[in-house]
Amino acid sequence: MLRPAFLAPVVDLLFPPRCPLCGETLATHGGLCAACWANLEIPGEPSCHLCQRPLETSLARDEAALCAPCMAQPPRHDGIAAATLYGDATRTLVLRFKHGRKVGLAGLMARLMVARLPPLDGEWLIVPVPLHRWRLWQRGYNQSALLATQIARATGQRLLVDALVRRKRTPSLGGLGAKARAQALAGAIAPHPRHAASLRGAQVLLVDDVLTSGATSDACVRALRRAGAAKVKIACFARVLREAEVRG
Repeated sequence: MLRPAFLAPVVDLLFPPRCPLCGETLATHGGLCAACWANLEIPGEPSCHLCQRPLETSLARDEAALCAPCMAQPPRHDGIAAATLYGDATRTLVLRFKHGRKVGLAGLMARLMVARLPPLDGEWLIVPVPLHRWRLWQRGYNQSALLATQIARATGQRLLVDALVRRKRTPSLGGLGAKARAQALAGAIAPHPRHAASLRGAQVLLVDDVLTSGATSDACVRALRRAGAAKVKIACFARVLREAEVRG
């Protein structure tokens, strides 16, 4: 939430700015200390131009280089923009944001995501990955929707927070294989009928906090394609390259 500039000194006096990871004192709210910044793993180059998977330098001869998985099975999306690679520091931020109710982290995380976005030429719809209503009731908020709201504000693009709906509850996908994940998500995500006209022919930026196997984002992309979306890019805060690293 934005606060008037004249209140900043009062807020800083009552709530001294601290690093959300280690508690170190900061000059201003909304950032990390230098040591924790250094612990974030930022995707580098060369990488697959569709999924950002790192590539060997010898294999990346041009900007359109693809990794082996994308060549074997071309994705339905038009590219992934990840703010960070999943590691200890990123995991701590995600868990505090997602399960620790530290919703104030949305601004920091969204700024990092915006910094990694390609140019959004023309008009885009910013669409979050949906939660089932029971999960939303239990958690109290959709973390992807909070990130999408911040990204829409920063880019000036239109937010469509309920463009997708989760029609059925799905079990935790952790530990499931690709086939089991696809079965669990079959028919779970659909475009909202009310937004059919907006999605038809649209350029969509799909927003999620963590992209693990890609099963959930793939189900969202399928739904958006069925609704007639012309282009779908994915923005995530953390990109998991080795799924076994995900804990909690």
